[in-house]
Amino acid sequence: MSITERYRLAQMVHTDGPVIKVSNLKKGFGTRVVLDDLSVELSRGESMVVLGRSGSGKSVFIKCIIGLLKPDAGSIHVLGQDLAALDHDQTDQLRSHIGFLFQSNALYDSMTIRENLEFPMRRHRNTLVREQLDEHIIKTLTNVGLAHTADMMPAELSGGMQKRIALARALVLNPEIILYDEPTSGLDPITSKEISSLMTGIQEQYNTSSIIISHDMSCVKRTADRIMVLLGGKCYAMGTWAELARSNDDNIKQFFE
Repeated sequence: MSITERYRLAQMVHTDGPVIKVSNLKKGFGTRVVLDDLSVELSRGESMVVLGRSGSGKSVFIKCIIGLLKPDAGSIHVLGQDLAALDHDQTDQLRSHIGFLFQSNALYDSMTIRENLEFPMRRHRNTLVREQLDEHIIKTLTNVGLAHTADMMPAELSGGMQKRIALARALVLNPEIILYDEPTSGLDPITSKEISSLMTGIQEQYNTSSIIISHDMSCVKRTADRIMVLLGGKCYAMGTWAELARSNDDNIKQFFE
């Protein structure tokens, strides 16, 4: 067993039941209600896409899941832990089991690719020696097809390559959950297809559970085990691609036409 495999097993949080359970979640800003009594569960190894019009609350939903926003009511359990019951350090520790792929990639321009991946490792997993750290980083870069970029700068890479590096950084802590915010935004159709295929490959290889926010229906079709349609702050519909694509409901059909 490699260092990476041993490291992943050591860091996993084992829990029965759903890896994410959201119950009666409510969140608003002033008089505007964004999420209204939303309940949904994510199973281990499952990939769920959240569809909704702009401003429907998709980003607010995932920000609540990682504790960046505090719900007005309801509960969120992640890997068996109640977010509301955790202090700052406990929340930070829980986040180390969650990878987040930002729409903008959010790479540090002044750091090499290696240093970008080292940054979360040194913060959350500072027990690895230099040799182990390098092995793990190269292994992670290899899994996204970019081991040769370790000592390059982000500006030297194409948009698609930067997206792969951002995905590698989301993977470097061997998370059990990955949250994707518009993972194919701004990419050409061919690169978008490559990223979507990479996401499904990572899910199979790492057995990650994923929530994906996307308007790219090609990406949705390739990656989703289930699709949640968010409307009026609620789970308006839930189903597979095939099930929802057959719907005659105009609120669902608008995404599949």
